[in-house]
Amino acid sequence: MDDFLKIKNGVALPRADLPRVSFPRFFRLLTDLVRCNGYLVQFFVHPEGDRNLLIAVARTSNLLVLTTEVEREFPSLTLAGGAKFNLFEREIAEQFGLRPAGHPWLKTLRYHANRTGRPDVFGNDYRADIPGNTPFYQVTGESVHEVAVGPVHAGIIEPGHFRFQCAGEEVLHLEIQLGYQHRGVEQLLTSVPFGRLPVLAESIAGDTAIGHNLSCCQAIEALAGLEVEPGARTVRTIALELERIANHLGDLGALSGDVAFNPPAAYFGRLRGEFLNLLLVLAGNRFGKGLVRPGGVALTMGSAERGLLKAKLKETRREIAHVCDLLFDAHTVLARFEYTGTVNRRTADR
Repeated sequence: MDDFLKIKNGVALPRADLPRVSFPRFFRLLTDLVRCNGYLVQFFVHPEGDRNLLIAVARTSNLLVLTTEVEREFPSLTLAGGAKFNLFEREIAEQFGLRPAGHPWLKTLRYHANRTGRPDVFGNDYRADIPGNTPFYQVTGESVHEVAVGPVHAGIIEPGHFRFQCAGEEVLHLEIQLGYQHRGVEQLLTSVPFGRLPVLAESIAGDTAIGHNLSCCQAIEALAGLEVEPGARTVRTIALELERIANHLGDLGALSGDVAFNPPAAYFGRLRGEFLNLLLVLAGNRFGKGLVRPGGVALTMGSAERGLLKAKLKETRREIAHVCDLLFDAHTVLARFEYTGTVNRRTADR
């Protein structure tokens, strides 16, 4: 682990300070780390003139960073290190025209031409094709059937094409193709005026306006050496928690709807609205846009807002407990949830 550099969230450091090793050593260290229950947080390319700097940010009990240089073709880490590298390598191929040789399922991630003008790794014609026109895994055998869903959905989610391989009710394999509304936000972040960065970050995803914008503002604050005063940090944390709870309640409602148990689906939907309304109290809108800004927050929280938040949280806590009991005490629901999306305690604690 001596080759890795320990880093912290929200702390800037010069790129020249990042440890750089040969690719064979990079390959071995990183694949060994993920095999020993390490996690890959980021894995991306930073162009340095004609050179391609491959940067890995991993996590064990610490955040660790390591870099190397790669040519236009480099050995795939997915083949040796497992699925944790899969989407990252597909994104690198798509964005920079670099080929991870030996990748077991190399296909586009979001479906767009690369940023460099290099020949396309996938041989796609992005003027004529659509994202869903791509290979999908297929399972063969007696009673196996394929179900295609999307990209148009009867809801508010982003368009996406889902390909299910099923045997009866059992889903053997699911593959998803996104990219129908790809906007190139990463490139926009490097081209818009500085003052527009928080606005753009808030617009990445409607349900994570605070989360994405807070990450953006913390990066700006680290680079500029800005300190955020404790009161503003408190408001940020409260807003982030309200957004998180609203999303969890929305997910519980969606799970209820997925097993056709409509009473808690409607109940969770209303409770989600209560937390979005609390964001309205904090930020002046139900998505928290305009609240978090570099250096602090745009709006402060007075005694009236604090009192309203405390009262509403006390009220909704009882309601959430009640509707959760309604959902998880239903034997028909538990029968459908059994063995679905199981996460063991050790993984959850991480």
